[in-house]
Amino acid sequence: MGIKPDEFMNNKKSHEVQVMSELVDSIANYCGIKQVIDIGSGKGYLSSFLSMQYNLKVYGIDSSSSNTNGAHERNRKLKKHWRAYQSRGKETLKRQSLEMGNDRPVENEINCKTNNEELLNNANSLQNQDQVIIQDLVPSCGFTEMATLKTSTETEAGFVTGTQSHETKLSEEVLDILNALPVDAVEDFSSSHCNCGEPCEEEKVQRKMTSLKTKAGKSSESNLYFPLTSCITAETELNDIITDLEDCMMVGLHTCGDLAANTLRIFTAKPEIKAVCSVGCCYHLLSEQFENPEECHDQVWGFPMCQYLKDKGWCCGRNARMSACLALERVAVGQMLPTESLFYRAVLQVIIEEIYGVTKSDRHVGKTFSKSSSFIDYVRRSLKKLELDDSKLPDSCIMDYYEKYKHRMNELEAFNMLKVVLAPCIEVLILLDRLCYLKEQENIAWSGLVKLFDPVKSPRCYAVIALKHQSCS
Repeated sequence: MGIKPDEFMNNKKSHEVQVMSELVDSIANYCGIKQVIDIGSGKGYLSSFLSMQYNLKVYGIDSSSSNTNGAHERNRKLKKHWRAYQSRGKETLKRQSLEMGNDRPVENEINCKTNNEELLNNANSLQNQDQVIIQDLVPSCGFTEMATLKTSTETEAGFVTGTQSHETKLSEEVLDILNALPVDAVEDFSSSHCNCGEPCEEEKVQRKMTSLKTKAGKSSESNLYFPLTSCITAETELNDIITDLEDCMMVGLHTCGDLAANTLRIFTAKPEIKAVCSVGCCYHLLSEQFENPEECHDQVWGFPMCQYLKDKGWCCGRNARMSACLALERVAVGQMLPTESLFYRAVLQVIIEEIYGVTKSDRHVGKTFSKSSSFIDYVRRSLKKLELDDSKLPDSCIMDYYEKYKHRMNELEAFNMLKVVLAPCIEVLILLDRLCYLKEQENIAWSGLVKLFDPVKSPRCYAVIALKHQSCS
């Protein structure tokens, strides 16, 4: 019986882990690999789920030893639940097999470890999500030439098959790669659609049984998840960290800042890594080559990656990258911006510049607003975090700043709404830079941007996916 991730994580993380793990498993099956490297694995949510649900051998690498230790403990607890899932799963499979009219229970045919009713429907699980978009840039193009892919539904395992677009005739290799993606992984922008018809009940039953046998026929090994502590850079040698490195896939779920860019660089440089699926976040933490001209230009930067933007000397700047982290879709459905906390932070910035003469600091205020009872409390907590002496600032002075600027709160709200509207433009620039970098590499068979998650549940919803030529070694 498969794991129900919502029993072990919040709704947002559960959604991300379920959707991404199904895609990773599909790509791993296509590439014929069993080893996965999870970069920036954190507490190991994705790693442990890939291991237990799909029997993949997963190495989770995180720079924080506390995260790694927490992942070890969490994985130990999961294994206890796993035995109970297995026991219940056998009974579920027997019942499902009999309901489907088989002569003998499925458990006599296969060694079941990970299947349950929910798992039987995994192949179709993305159909209930927003449709996923893949944008495929041809190797010689800039940012504007995009090929549109059409899809038709396959009748066996719930995967999609790409057909010839109006602009580009896709090679058989690319079509094979698209077969590895889940249902609706490619959105059809064409006005005409394939009239394939809905499968009959008999076909649905057969599809479920095929999916069941495929999932359960995996390696008998399970729970192969190894949390490791290491700081990953573009120059990292994975062989020094993973002694039994073999043909594998590299993944990253919300890898912060430069880590997402470095994941792609390692993928292109390391022949053992056959595929990559990277969902980045925290764009404000990206290093930019052209942001500070006086800094050394020989180091590896997070942005830009592709030669096109490097030749242009393109720079976003921290404010723009901060804006890229905002969530337009959430605002669109009524989840308004936290105007009061933004106002608190803006006035605090004025205070620390005028009273303390500080314009730049490596320290962060963090989530101080939620812990504060008033503006005065917020300022004093923040100053302590910034290691500034708050004794020189009386309460009356703090409130004077508050009163001076409170009439401009509406202006601040309007300004931040403008930032929200522009956020997708900046985010897609960063993502297309990464995609174009992959297009520049000769050993890449296919690469694309996939809208993987529901953006209301998970605003950083785009995955950069690439697969190498099958002959690459």
